[in-house]
Amino acid sequence: MDRPRQRMVNDQLIARGIHDGKVLAAMASVPRHLFVDSALASRAYHDCALPIGCGQTISQPYMVARMTELLELKETDRVLEIGTGCGYQTAVLSRICRRVYSIERIEALHNRARQNLRAARHANVMLKCGDGLLGWEEYAPYDAIIVTAGGFASDAWLQQLKPGGLLLLPEGEGGNHCLVRRRKLGRGWSEEYFDACTFVPLLEGVNHL
Repeated sequence: MDRPRQRMVNDQLIARGIHDGKVLAAMASVPRHLFVDSALASRAYHDCALPIGCGQTISQPYMVARMTELLELKETDRVLEIGTGCGYQTAVLSRICRRVYSIERIEALHNRARQNLRAARHANVMLKCGDGLLGWEEYAPYDAIIVTAGGFASDAWLQQLKPGGLLLLPEGEGGNHCLVRRRKLGRGWSEEYFDACTFVPLLEGVNHL
């Protein structure tokens, strides 16, 4: 799968303006085909989102790279991810920063992500099945928070960011989202808007089915 993965990096990422060397290296090294069903493995490096069960999807490679690049991560950073899904975005983040704390509300996906990340040998990741809207206060504050479902920011996330930290999420409703990046300042926030996009909805609570 090395050749399709490198072609993905060249044709879908570099060609569309992803330039951060750390992000490109992570995308080139994480075996995306291990994070999808075996029946979809042949499409793992295609330019599209794919179903991962439970009504959820693994994001298109470009969107994973774009969101990762917008976080401006350093190797010493600690990142909170809201929405583990199958663990692919988690794996990409873990190749760049010191530690990733990731929360998934759907227990079946949480268990699958744990298996996927173990198979891909990502050791600097901590996973939790819980309500992502509450964040993960135990390990706060974080250098960055990334949200992989569309909705609106939770006060808990903003409180759990370090001063100067970044919160990135697809903001909006009804499938009409826009990537929004907020930086926590001494007083208040700065705010930047980026790509229009479509994500599964951000939901509260925990699903143990």
